[in-house]
Amino acid sequence: MGNLVAIVGRPNVGKSTLFNRLIQKKQAIVDNESGVTRDRHYSRTDWNGVTFSLVDTGGYTSSSNDKFEKEIRRHVKSAIDECTLILFVVDVQSGITDLDDLISKMLKKYSKKVILVVNKVDDGLHLYDASIFYKLGFGDFFSISSINGSGTGDLLDELVKYLDKEKKYPITDSLPRISVVGRPNAGKSSLINSLLDEEKNIVTDIAGTTRDAVDSLFNKYGHNLNLVDTAGIRKKNKVQGDVEYYSVLRAIRSIENSDVVILLIDATRGFEAQDQKIFDLIQKNNKGLVIVVNKWDLIDKSKNSTQQFIEEISHKIAPFTDVEVLFVSATEKQRILKIMDEAMNVYKRMKFRVSTGSLNRYLLEIISITPPPSVKGKYVKIKYITQLPSKKPTFIFFCNLPQYVKESYKRFLENKIRLKFDFKGVPIQLFFRKK
Repeated sequence: MGNLVAIVGRPNVGKSTLFNRLIQKKQAIVDNESGVTRDRHYSRTDWNGVTFSLVDTGGYTSSSNDKFEKEIRRHVKSAIDECTLILFVVDVQSGITDLDDLISKMLKKYSKKVILVVNKVDDGLHLYDASIFYKLGFGDFFSISSINGSGTGDLLDELVKYLDKEKKYPITDSLPRISVVGRPNAGKSSLINSLLDEEKNIVTDIAGTTRDAVDSLFNKYGHNLNLVDTAGIRKKNKVQGDVEYYSVLRAIRSIENSDVVILLIDATRGFEAQDQKIFDLIQKNNKGLVIVVNKWDLIDKSKNSTQQFIEEISHKIAPFTDVEVLFVSATEKQRILKIMDEAMNVYKRMKFRVSTGSLNRYLLEIISITPPPSVKGKYVKIKYITQLPSKKPTFIFFCNLPQYVKESYKRFLENKIRLKFDFKGVPIQLFFRKK
């Protein structure tokens, strides 16, 4: 990957704070607790007309049997392998630690340019302490403060000297944004890794492994989109500590910023109350939806059928049952490409426009046969219907007494629209206005 800059260092030296400072937004979670960052975290930025990508990595530790730390070490090495330039971050307040020594020896084995960044130089007193880092053998270094931004301009000036100034990136802001959400340990990161054919996100059997919302560019099998892995959303009383709180908050925000949401259900647990709450959140935000039942390879098919599962889900998500339910295994890569096909179909359906002529011809005949029930002896007369040019399918019904149209009749009309036009997985909004 051209023009990729990797930020590496031991835990708690301020890598994520520097990452957020350089991309100028709070994308990576920052906390005083060490080991907050686990997955590789990518974002694009530019300086003096040079565009480049940054990757934030988890804190590198020495050999440990901890499941997370082993995975983090592997991810750090992957980031170093694919990057153009390395920012090696150390902490002036701690001085040189054994782990800093270990990382510096590891980095010298790579034929990559390394810029040493001495962080947390928040005042003049710490400036003199920084000179000890010459011992690491990287020559001149940059004294900075990620918190207040001092020294980062000079660092960026130096950084872009080693990058390709002609490198062009595809514009991804306009691409469809597809988020994968679900309760903890439903298999979100496994699904993303299987779709991307790379171990981008750390996967363990420990719930809550993913903490940040992690974006990936998915450009294969005829699809071009932003795919987002999110932290598992759990009940408020089960959220422990600030880090998990912000993880859940980022997952919720990623739903708000998505076009289509893939709701991942754990087949071994069924559609639980927490799945219902996530579904309600997706509905509240009027997002396109695909429901995916993962770990279907672990289910005894003689006792459970897909039809039974669909009926159980439909019962719980009613009245919005016009949604595709897919049965997959992320680890076995069974039927996972159908997920992307259906997510993109939902995205296209959200942009579908019904002509005013066909809408009125179809619905006005239905309304004449089954008009809105009278209220207090007054009759609602619907004269005209049109679809608004909005992001989501929104229909306006012009009538004489909009306040008397009941919810049950609105659902009746929505079902008739869905019966005629393909809006599977797409939220529909109906408004009644006085002509």
